[in-house]
Amino acid sequence: MRAVAFPLALAALSLAGCGGDPDPAQYGPDPQLPEQARGLLPSMEIAQPAAWGSERPTVPAGFVVSAIASDLRVPRQTLVLPNGDILVAEGAGGSAPPMRPKDVLAGLIKKQGKSEVEGGDRLTLLRDADGDGNYEGRAVFADGLNAPYGLALVDGGLYVANQDSLVRFEYRAGQTRAGGPPRKVADLPSAINHHWTKAMAASPDGRFLYVGIGSNSNITERGMAAEVDRAMVWQIDVQTGAHRPYATGLRNPSALAIQPGSGRLWAAVNERDELGPNLVPDYITAVREGGFYGWPYAYWGPNVDRRAQPQDPALVAATIRPDYSLGSHVAPLGLAFSVPALGARFADGVFVGEHGSWNRSEPVGYKVIFIPFRNGRPAGPPVDFLSGFLADGRARGRPVGVTVDPRGAVIVADDLANTVWRITPAGARPAPAPAPPTG
Repeated sequence: MRAVAFPLALAALSLAGCGGDPDPAQYGPDPQLPEQARGLLPSMEIAQPAAWGSERPTVPAGFVVSAIASDLRVPRQTLVLPNGDILVAEGAGGSAPPMRPKDVLAGLIKKQGKSEVEGGDRLTLLRDADGDGNYEGRAVFADGLNAPYGLALVDGGLYVANQDSLVRFEYRAGQTRAGGPPRKVADLPSAINHHWTKAMAASPDGRFLYVGIGSNSNITERGMAAEVDRAMVWQIDVQTGAHRPYATGLRNPSALAIQPGSGRLWAAVNERDELGPNLVPDYITAVREGGFYGWPYAYWGPNVDRRAQPQDPALVAATIRPDYSLGSHVAPLGLAFSVPALGARFADGVFVGEHGSWNRSEPVGYKVIFIPFRNGRPAGPPVDFLSGFLADGRARGRPVGVTVDPRGAVIVADDLANTVWRITPAGARPAPAPAPPTG
């Protein structure tokens, strides 16, 4: 069964100006960029949910996948703690009211591809006490949060990026429940909150937290006043909570990660919609301090988007070309660098969780890919690492956050099946048992 289509009369209008499917070769540093294609309405179609049943996602030969937690409440991101415990951020945010008939229709389409479970607004802790790969321990570490997303552990502080604030819990190794309420470190932009997710990564020295803050619109249709402090990465001082823009023009930096060795910040970015099924490519890129990446005036370097008014030719000229295209509308929400413990084929590169498209007639994304690196840069086509989420046009899951356990496992949050998946090399030796609980 194909993904359920938008009502036929409106679909005919929308497809008239949208170009063809599937997308052209759009992977890598030099993607093909077709002409902009704008119709009365964009293509809007999402893969309808379906149950996994006895099946599991597909992994490369030599790997195994298991569901280490299910029946969660919209798991979005995970964090592997030093003792092997896994924290899961559960929640769903956003409060942007629709502005146009298209927004109402898009909201209805997107809702069809979401879990019916209410977001948990909590952190759940998973524990594998004997190191056999089965996470038999499960506890609510903290609740009463506000759509938690980004997670980081720095010098005894567990930092959580809610949709409206950055907060800190005191953390002791082995504890299963937070010892008290969190302390607010900084407010985060939350008015309207069209893009509510707040991705986060910590600098290697622990002095700063980087928080990704998405735009409040697709292409400034709410006006530029609504975009103040949006579409950028903030750098936040851990001690004082003071912040500054680290890089701007990033429409929705929905995942952040620090590259091992170099310490460079990388981002996965969801680009703009309504220019056709094959524009604009989502991407990953090393984030330059002070850099401008185009939104809303340009994309993929100085390709002008005339919808943004008034125009700013100086910023168009200053737009930095991203490092690696993922293809249009794949919706990357997870980013994690690999480790040698995953084996030679996947020892050097990044894993990207692609949540999947909603605004093209042929679904794309809905999988976790691996992009190989060489000499610190992307070097080759992507490899499917966790796939099989789409079957007969229906979605059995939608990957979000990706985390790499340095002992040799990839952890993937699936916010449609409400499951956390763990992928390991077949025959891998069990990890050392974590420290005994202290709380």
